Amino acid sequence: MRKEVVLITGANGEIGHGLIMHLRENENIQVLALDVQQLDPRLQPYCHRFIQGDILDSMLLGRLVAEYEIRTIYHLASILSTKAEYNPEAAHRVNVEGTLNLLRLAVEQARWQGRSVKFLYPSSIAAYGLPDLQTKEKVGKVKEYEWLNPTTMYGCNKLYCEQLGRYYTLFYRQLAADKDMHTIDFRAIRFPGLISAVTLPTGGTSDYGPEMIHHAAEGTPYECFVRPDTRLPFMVMPDAVKSLVDLWAAPRDSLNQLVYNVTSFSPTAEEFRNTVIKAFPDAEITFKPHESRQKIVDSWPAEINDSAACRDWGWKPEYDMQRAFEEYLIPKIRQRYQNE
Repeated sequence: MRKEVVLITGANGEIGHGLIMHLRENENIQVLALDVQQLDPRLQPYCHRFIQGDILDSMLLGRLVAEYEIRTIYHLASILSTKAEYNPEAAHRVNVEGTLNLLRLAVEQARWQGRSVKFLYPSSIAAYGLPDLQTKEKVGKVKEYEWLNPTTMYGCNKLYCEQLGRYYTLFYRQLAADKDMHTIDFRAIRFPGLISAVTLPTGGTSDYGPEMIHHAAEGTPYECFVRPDTRLPFMVMPDAVKSLVDLWAAPRDSLNQLVYNVTSFSPTAEEFRNTVIKAFPDAEITFKPHESRQKIVDSWPAEINDSAACRDWGWKPEYDMQRAFEEYLIPKIRQRYQNE
């Protein structure tokens, strides 16, 4: 008998940490974790097995098909926005070809099991692209089907992979005489900027927010790479994990689309700084906008509309900005640096 597991790629990343702990503690799920880096020792007790490997390694993925009955895939592995701009071809290989490999794995699993395999995919506000600040201010909250003109390789990758998920769910091998009855149940969430108290920022273009907090707690100066008036949507990691698990649990017939926005609070960089300074009065946070990175951030919505997620699967964040800082970010990040 092959063991039933949930596969999590990119397990060592920001979302992976929170998701693995949640699934093991609350859902009693056996987690098969995959990452190119050695797994954080803190996560080992929460995993049935960890495999250090690459999602581009088709032979490795083939062995997983043979060894495990994978009911759900949380495909978290990716090269983030800033790093992707420095090496867009490598980003395309990992973000697109790696995703295609995982979709093929899901198809094989569905054939073996005789039922659809859930495929949870974290997308990003980088999929959007607004032409200028005047338009950004005018349009207000952006819906899932609006302004899909990404200006980064990461955004292009995410938007295309959403379409791949749509194809594999609705149209896979549509002309084949032996068309598969069971394929993939693809569900994507377009995340805003994510802030974790557990892991360090890892190269996202929205990471100026969490970088402020970590530098303040560590007692080191920080130069913010966007203007003080820059506004972006954010949410904390517990809500990101909650949204993935809530969407996973939603009945298929309640979902009217495959891609959903989620959001929590949308401060300006100046408001973010002021909140950090309130908690760390000695923090030294200044602004030195980076022209190219600022241009990217300016193309992303200041706010996003998550009414579809609220309607279809009852999405509601647990943390507003005040609670996020007072109950989650400040206490946990302060404790992190006090213990080092």
